[in-house]
Amino acid sequence: MPFAIPRGPQRIVCLTEEPTEILYALGEQERIVGISAFTVRPPEARRDKPAISGFTGGSVKKIVALQPDLVIGFSDIQAELAKKLIANNLSVLIFNQRSISEILGVITDVGRLVNRAAAAEALVAGYIQRLERAAEVASGRAVKPRVYFEEWDEPMITAIQWVSELVELAGGRNVFADRARGKLARERFVSAEEVVRAAPDVVFASWCGKPFDRSLFEARPGFSELPAVREGRVIEVPSPIILQPGPACLTDGLAFLIGNLAEK
Repeated sequence: MPFAIPRGPQRIVCLTEEPTEILYALGEQERIVGISAFTVRPPEARRDKPAISGFTGGSVKKIVALQPDLVIGFSDIQAELAKKLIANNLSVLIFNQRSISEILGVITDVGRLVNRAAAAEALVAGYIQRLERAAEVASGRAVKPRVYFEEWDEPMITAIQWVSELVELAGGRNVFADRARGKLARERFVSAEEVVRAAPDVVFASWCGKPFDRSLFEARPGFSELPAVREGRVIEVPSPIILQPGPACLTDGLAFLIGNLAEK
C-alpha cells in the first residue's frame, strides 16, 4: 500500500466565521465544504459555500453528509454541538481564543493544519505590524478617553479580552478592563450603577446577534448624564468586525475603534 506525506484536512467544516476567513486569506478556500450561517467575511464564502450551522447549534445531519475530515469551532458555547459531531465519528477541533495573542496563535495553527505554515506566519507578521503601529500612535495621545464597551444588554455584559485590548490599542481606556479576562460571560456582567460611576467618555456597543437600541440604552437610569451620552459619543460597532476572534477584529475592527476615538 503506497503512503504519501499528509497535506492536512481536505474537507473542512467551519462552525464560525474566523476559520473561514483565515482559510480564504491563505488561499485554501477549496478545502472548505461548509460554513456558519453568520459568515459575512469574505463575502464570496456565502455565495460559494453551504451554510450548515448557526453559532450555538447546527445540523448534525447536514454536517455528516458533507463527509468532513475536520470540523473547526469556537468556545464552550459550541460544546454540545461538538459532542454530537464527535459521537458521529467526526474529528472536531474547538479553539478558545480570548486575547489578541491567542487569535494570532489560531491563525498560525490553522496554517499548519493545511500545510501553509509560512504563509500563516507572514499573515500574522502583517497583523503584528498593524497592531504595533496603532500602539505607537496611542502612546502619544495626551488624553485617553474612558471607554465602556457593551456586547449584550440583558444582562449587561462588557468587553471580552480581545476587544478590551483593541480599545487600548486604539487609544482608549477600558473602564472595566479588570473584567475583560473573564472567560465566561457572567464574569463580565456589569450593572447600570457601575457604568454611571465609571462615567465613560465614549460608549461602543455591539450586541451580538441583534441591532443596538440606542433609545433603550440611553433610557437606563442615570445614563442621560453619562459624558458619552451628553456629547453624542455612543457608537454602534458592527458585530462582524469586532466580536469575531479572527482577522476581522485585527483589521476593520481596530480601524473602526481608532477612527471613533480620534482626538476631537
